[in-house]
Amino acid sequence: MNPFLEKIKSNKINYYSLKDLALKPYDKFGILPYSKTRVILMNGTEFESVAFYHQFARHCTNNDIRREISEIRRQEQQQQKRITSLKPISETILETTLSYEQLAVDLTAIMAQKESDITVKNQLDFALLEDFDHLYRFTDLLEMDEKQNYKNLIGHYTEIMPGRPTIAEHRHPFDDIRKPLNFTLADPLTKLNVSIITAAEQQTMNYYMNVGAFYHSDYGRKMYSEIAMIEEQHVSGYESLKDPTTTWLECALMHEYTECYLYYSCYKDETDAYLKQVWLKHYEDELVHLDKIAKLLYKYEGKHYLEVILEPDFPSLLSFRENKSYIREVLTRIRLTSQKEDYILLDKLPQKNTFSEYQNKVIKSENSVPSHKVIEKYIAKNGKDLRFEESPHPEKALRSRQEDNYKIGRIKGE
Repeated sequence: MNPFLEKIKSNKINYYSLKDLALKPYDKFGILPYSKTRVILMNGTEFESVAFYHQFARHCTNNDIRREISEIRRQEQQQQKRITSLKPISETILETTLSYEQLAVDLTAIMAQKESDITVKNQLDFALLEDFDHLYRFTDLLEMDEKQNYKNLIGHYTEIMPGRPTIAEHRHPFDDIRKPLNFTLADPLTKLNVSIITAAEQQTMNYYMNVGAFYHSDYGRKMYSEIAMIEEQHVSGYESLKDPTTTWLECALMHEYTECYLYYSCYKDETDAYLKQVWLKHYEDELVHLDKIAKLLYKYEGKHYLEVILEPDFPSLLSFRENKSYIREVLTRIRLTSQKEDYILLDKLPQKNTFSEYQNKVIKSENSVPSHKVIEKYIAKNGKDLRFEESPHPEKALRSRQEDNYKIGRIKGE
């Protein structure tokens, strides 16, 4: 399907009334886990769009363009409010967090399995190891603090067990910057993957940055703060893959194309009839936005959309499913870290390296790292950690449920 050729009902933006900004919330126990991940994904996509258009306006000297993009931005704001209202009031910060991490884990795994660009695939696999660990730690926190069974929230689609220990994820900023792509030459799905995962990880970072201070225990607040720092590293890694030579209007076209792709994917993938209609309505909104940006690109830069998006037909649509076997395969690479643009086994780092320097500054005491204090607290109370494993952990060093390993991937020789 080529969204540029889709028939649009009107070439004008039709805004929602204030009443239409508040949609019926889903039932947090009745809804399927992947429907919740779609809600979070599209919320993050709209946040990304609004933030992008504000930055565009701040770097644009043409008020005619600024007026045009402000019109699009206003409706993107409305779409974001509609999606946000789908979350029920009764869903706690931590319950929502588990869905955020399930989205991060399964979205990343789905993309990595289809990704043809090795630079992008490596970054996806690398971050997957870390989001997987976050899901494990937040799940233990959920049962400890709220006596809530994770099965009600994420089902059996995703295993719950350690990934690269969070303590080992703290890297120097230099070591999360990757080599940028050439978007003109890149595979269409690669461009979509980079755009989508950047927005999704940025949404997770923003969520933890904002809600962490509202958590009801001190150790929980500290863990949100710590993991928010790791999510910032993920955003740095993913955004550095984007092509910095594209113009603002070319970027805008890619944003709108990505939103069309995602809403159409959600519409086709959704099992909830009510949400399915929300995705379809927003897809129709985005077709109008895409058309407007394509016209602005031609008017002000003399470029046809085919010069920016060479293959406009949607590649294979995004469809959520379990990825247990692939994740288990990636879990064998826990001892990898990064050194500038490259990935390297921890034991092969030179004696003087930025990873160790940064760790020594940030980790003043192993016993004070919040993400590990939570697991230790859970083990002290229950005798072992909380997991959902269909078979033993693929990494032998992480099979013990009576202690939290904070050395693997961080201390040479471990």
